[in-house]
Amino acid sequence: MDLRDRESQYILHTYKRLPVDIDHADGVYIYAKDGKKYLDFFGGIAVNALGYGNQRVKAAINAQVERYMHVSNLFYMDIQVELAELICKISGYPKVFLTNSGTEAIEAAIKLARKWGGSRSKTGLLALTNSFHGRTMGALSLTDRPKYRQGFEPFLPDIDHIAFNDIRDLRSRVGGGTAAVFVEFIQGEGGVNVMSKEFVEELFLLKKKHGFIVVADEIQGGLYRSGRVFSFEHYGVRPDVVAMAKPLGGGLPLGGVLVDEPLQDVLGYGAHGTTFGGNPVACAAGLATLRELSEKKMDQHAAKIGSYLRQGLRQLAEKYPGFISEVRGLGLMVGVECKTECAEIVNELLSRGILANCTSGNVIRLLPPLIIEEEHVDYFVSQLGEIVLEHSKFTTK
Repeated sequence: MDLRDRESQYILHTYKRLPVDIDHADGVYIYAKDGKKYLDFFGGIAVNALGYGNQRVKAAINAQVERYMHVSNLFYMDIQVELAELICKISGYPKVFLTNSGTEAIEAAIKLARKWGGSRSKTGLLALTNSFHGRTMGALSLTDRPKYRQGFEPFLPDIDHIAFNDIRDLRSRVGGGTAAVFVEFIQGEGGVNVMSKEFVEELFLLKKKHGFIVVADEIQGGLYRSGRVFSFEHYGVRPDVVAMAKPLGGGLPLGGVLVDEPLQDVLGYGAHGTTFGGNPVACAAGLATLRELSEKKMDQHAAKIGSYLRQGLRQLAEKYPGFISEVRGLGLMVGVECKTECAEIVNELLSRGILANCTSGNVIRLLPPLIIEEEHVDYFVSQLGEIVLEHSKFTTK
């Protein structure tokens, strides 16, 4: 049996795989076993911020493996503390809890919100429509995506959803019983939707009025991707809790929850924990990754190249108005909303050696490594333009 047959026989069929057998990867490219090279504009779903094969990250992983790979969170680990120190320094938050993933970070934030709210008679949790916060039952309760929720009911009680960017609905749903509002300042899975400044301003005014906490889901949009360290920085606000993951571990499983000072003692000894969260090898990779991202000012690079990418795509939209209805995003988190289903377009890009993703049915989602340059953008835009030109059904008649 070949690899695909073996995968089909032994692994639960929960992933729709791309027809690419990977041999190795380097920089912004993935190389298949058949010799074909792919320009990666998806970055392992926003994980590979530094692309593939970063020498600093690999050296840090190897050095930690030689020391020890796991001892449990019953012990002090210098590499874990070093990472925590750097995260707090970069973010400006006083404390962090380390997890294995983004969805675990959301679960920890849910527990923290309920623990904090319980003594204040606040149990209500709110998230936004079209949101995605993860696939565990708590995170899924917050997620407002029918394709992920169907068949898994009932969900956690006292959770509701606010219409995205709808200030009137926001006002009607928050109140004295609200413990927390969970938001993605830029929705990824939902179609790269950017929250309006007016909505954010009203959210924080209501927070002050009703006394709830705001949890920022920065799992996909955070850690330099938006052109800032966190996407909420574009709005000049400071959430009480920040969930992060994806690029944090440099490709290894690592997430975290940042908490502001008033909440740092809510979860005391034994209130929450994890066997593998903050694994020392993952922390070594995370420390090297954050140092590289910070020292090379990748937020500035992401802002510059992201602007260049959106400009090229908007020029394409002007040329083919029957194909692209909107180009949106922040930094190198970009969505191209098409006037038709985009799965066929993404497949055509794949055949031309470019990896992209289709989400929400008609949005091409672009999450390339932050190290891409203008030449990579030019190639992507030119190839997408050729696809539009060749497929007349995507263009205006």
